[in-house]
Amino acid sequence: MEKFKKEIPFLAIALIPFVYLIYIWNRLPEKVSMHWNGAGEIDRYGDKKELVAMLCMLVGITYFVFLIIPYVDPKQKLQNMGNKLNNLRLILALFMSALAIYILYSVQQKTSNPVLIFPLVGLLF
Repeated sequence: MEKFKKEIPFLAIALIPFVYLIYIWNRLPEKVSMHWNGAGEIDRYGDKKELVAMLCMLVGITYFVFLIIPYVDPKQKLQNMGNKLNNLRLILALFMSALAIYILYSVQQKTSNPVLIFPLVGLLF
């Protein structure tokens, strides 16, 4: 039960983009922009149902990968890191959720050039 209590903040952060998607679902067009090239031009459109898959890839995979990393660490070195892994998990969860929310916002606003994605990714690096 204590492990689950530690996961609550990470789960809450991971669920924020899904809650936002539910909130804006009826306002989204059926055909939404799904991919932009380096110049910021839309080069692929998709069904709005694909946004759920995009959120699962961005937020869900990041959450679950960092959840299972301690269990697949062959040398058990992560235990010596202290709280660094949880800090990294928190940073990446916040980043991926912010990125997903911004993408959903730009799709909703029909913004053809999501200019904040490049600085956000640069900030991650």
